[in-house]
Amino acid sequence: MRIVIAGGHGQIALRLERLLAARGYDVAGLVRRAEQGDDLRAAGAEPVLLDLESASVEEVAAHLQGAGAAVFAAGAGSGSGVARKDTVDKGAAVLFADAAVRAGVRRFLVVSSYGADAEHEGDEIFDVYLRTKGEADAYVRGLDALDWTILRPGSLTNDPGKGLVRLEAHTGRGAITRDDVATVLVELLETPATAGLTLELIAGSTPVPVAVKSVAGN
Repeated sequence: MRIVIAGGHGQIALRLERLLAARGYDVAGLVRRAEQGDDLRAAGAEPVLLDLESASVEEVAAHLQGAGAAVFAAGAGSGSGVARKDTVDKGAAVLFADAAVRAGVRRFLVVSSYGADAEHEGDEIFDVYLRTKGEADAYVRGLDALDWTILRPGSLTNDPGKGLVRLEAHTGRGAITRDDVATVLVELLETPATAGLTLELIAGSTPVPVAVKSVAGN
């Protein structure tokens, strides 16, 4: 199965690409700069040069044709201002979802954020971030043509993953390694029964496969 990842050079995306490639998937990652391609190739993924801030729905859909799943893992980044929160964290997510619908790709995963809420108040940059992520999540949830799952990780760390998590509709605050986020994403992709769920993720005591099966059975 071909899987296309938006934000293909992101820290979670590169980890996800390695895991998926190791399982035999055909993985493509959308990147904004050609020099990022070598890192994707090293992870076992095909780099696709495409800027989601300027591309059309048709252009994105062309790269999604024939894919079995799409993962939105792009982000404006911690150093970005308010404008790019709107164009990337919201705008690019909406564009990628619309393109998936256009291309007929049903399985759609979103890497969101703990605390994402379209009604979140405040004018600080992080407030805007949580609001735009929440607006993007709400948009995706409104698309009946997608079998979506929205994952909202807690505070991200680069510590080695332990494979032990807490994955629930509401977890409370906490941290989670990027390694473990990527591992959970793989399990979600391979568990169609998680479609239609918005899940929070922090470190915990449950092995990832067990945690995913547990939410899929609820």
